[in-house]
Amino acid sequence: MIKGSCCCGAVQFELTEAPTLMGTCHCSRCRKVGASTLVFVKSDSFKLLQGREKISTFKAVPPYQYDRCFCSLCGTALGEVLSEQASFPLAANCLDSEVELENAFHEFVAEKPKWLHIGDDAKQFAEHPVS
Repeated sequence: MIKGSCCCGAVQFELTEAPTLMGTCHCSRCRKVGASTLVFVKSDSFKLLQGREKISTFKAVPPYQYDRCFCSLCGTALGEVLSEQASFPLAANCLDSEVELENAFHEFVAEKPKWLHIGDDAKQFAEHPVS
């Protein structure tokens, strides 16, 4: 069982399966909400244990695809924990348990600030990866 939570502990969740993929988004929106590294989880393996009423949502505007959820008490970026999709991004910073994943890609590299240097060999995409 993989556990996760926000900084203040008001929002808690668990995963019955390990995330399937890890990636880093360099868009200005993800950087500003403090959740650039994301793991992708299957919705049927995600269980919100507490804090549903504490989750607020920032709606996506194109070219961005995902809404971003955060704890309304402490501000921790959570990813898309209220998604109804079969798979969704979850902020890796919320995982309390270790996962055996390495970063597989960098997206929105065109928006990356000049001071940030990518230090791995993961694939890079100017915007969203092409399926």
